[in-house]
Amino acid sequence: MRGSRQMFLDLFCILCLPLLLSAVSPSPFTSGNAPSAPSLFSGVHKGHTCVGCVLVVSVVEQLAQWHNSTVKAALERLCNYIPEDLQGFCYLLAELYGPHLAELIDKEMNADVVCHSLKLCKQDPGQPFCHLYPPPKVGISTAIRKAKRIMKTSKDLKSIMGFSNLCSFPLLDKLCEKIKYVIRNKLPFEDFDGDKFSTFPTLRGYHWRGRDCNDKNATVYPGRRPDNWDVKSDSNCNGIWGVDPKDGIPYEEKFCKGADSRGVVLLGDSAGAHFHIPPEWMTVAQMSVKAFANLPMAFTDELDWPQFSETTGFLNSTIGGWTDSLYLRLRRRNRCNHRDLQNISQNGGSSGNLLDLIKSLARNQLLDNPAVVVYATVGNDVCNGERDTLAHMTTPKKMLSNVMQALQFLNSRLPNGSHVILTGLVDGRFLWDNLHDRYHPLGQLNKDVTYSQLYSFLNCLQVSPCSGWLTSNETLRNLTSERALQLSNVLKEIVRSEKFSNFDIFYMDFPLRQTAAEWRRMGGEPWQLIEPVDGFHPSQIAAALGTSITWQKALHEWPQVLGKENPFNNQIEAIFKDQGGH
Repeated sequence: MRGSRQMFLDLFCILCLPLLLSAVSPSPFTSGNAPSAPSLFSGVHKGHTCVGCVLVVSVVEQLAQWHNSTVKAALERLCNYIPEDLQGFCYLLAELYGPHLAELIDKEMNADVVCHSLKLCKQDPGQPFCHLYPPPKVGISTAIRKAKRIMKTSKDLKSIMGFSNLCSFPLLDKLCEKIKYVIRNKLPFEDFDGDKFSTFPTLRGYHWRGRDCNDKNATVYPGRRPDNWDVKSDSNCNGIWGVDPKDGIPYEEKFCKGADSRGVVLLGDSAGAHFHIPPEWMTVAQMSVKAFANLPMAFTDELDWPQFSETTGFLNSTIGGWTDSLYLRLRRRNRCNHRDLQNISQNGGSSGNLLDLIKSLARNQLLDNPAVVVYATVGNDVCNGERDTLAHMTTPKKMLSNVMQALQFLNSRLPNGSHVILTGLVDGRFLWDNLHDRYHPLGQLNKDVTYSQLYSFLNCLQVSPCSGWLTSNETLRNLTSERALQLSNVLKEIVRSEKFSNFDIFYMDFPLRQTAAEWRRMGGEPWQLIEPVDGFHPSQIAAALGTSITWQKALHEWPQVLGKENPFNNQIEAIFKDQGGH
């Protein structure tokens, strides 16, 4: 089993290379609407291909500069950094592209020129050449023509263009179908009993949902009410089971009966899934074998890190900052809540496509505990990569329809006594205000790429995560925030006017302003609250501080959401300390 898992992970990383090619964007689906799964494997969006090419060429060029080596040696160094099982694939690409890269870089062609000459970046008719770096002195058009004359296109170069259609190979077609299923349905790849919980961490496994403790029994999973007080086995995977020999009372009954046990569910987007690209992957001074060791895990979690996230995080952060989450606080408040978490988020999530995503919720009204559900699509209803971005934003009327459909679905699935928190949209003007004149990780070595340049490059390619906020156009930034406020007001009105039979409902603003104020009080700078590579998402620090602010609001305004503090927590930990791992 272990060997077959590793083989699958390796193939998954290769087949999902398009995810890395869209690395600077928080989602390969920047419009907020995921394409059908087959399109993901039949070819890569040309804009993301261009972004990926420019990133890779930039890294190779900077590696050669940093180590004072040839381009060929820099390519080999980069391949040696990545995990051994993926190095063969890296060397294949180096063999196909290496000679062309070396020839062009040696003639001082920058990454933009190289990628246009390799036809991995393309200019649409009537549109300008998209570029990340300042244009060469001779002009980018002239430089590209010169590069094309230097480089004679080879058969090897043509052959790589069909690489993204790997799924046409007979030996890989079934694997591709399984990967498409995982991506489309957001359900665990490895789930032998079909209860939507897994013993495997990535591929929508227990990084996203509480770890299953018996993957051969569909009646055993996190969040259910105990079966016969778990006298003989642990039916809800919270690690509490058996009978106290001193009095014959089941531990689950003694410690958890009447304890207000509840789970945590997040319905969200890439911010909730905690999108993150390690800056060490693009900063040559920090590159090492260790820096790339987590690459397979990151790929198979869609470049998301839900195990460290604001709502469902449960592991100590390895990506900077610290982990604090609503789940961890509810677990500390009541140890009976152990493992009862679900992060049902996706990159590009919006109020519209969440209507499909929400169907992967695992909750039984009759058998399971109530849940605290956080509904947080905080940006994609106003964010898209379109040139006419305002026309593609969700309208207040559509927002109302989408959210009401989601709430009606939840009312049909959640156990009575649950709670739903609607989170308002963020004011994304914070991004431009705090980053536009700072250097991106790619620009730190030579002081040649600012976030303003990155945003313009992505907007030109129409793959920006948010054309309305990541722009020098102040009027457009203000209009985008105005629409975000209108959509937040829709959520407020729903909370004010609507009632549901199985849950009560609350509203809170996205706590960016409070988070920034608290971070300044701690001596930090606002830009540190934003992910450095994509320049768009909340950082690990922002996620942890946001948890604290949300918790304090709940304590003071909605204490019923958090449940009672369990007086037996210390006893539970003492008796079941060896069964408390996540």
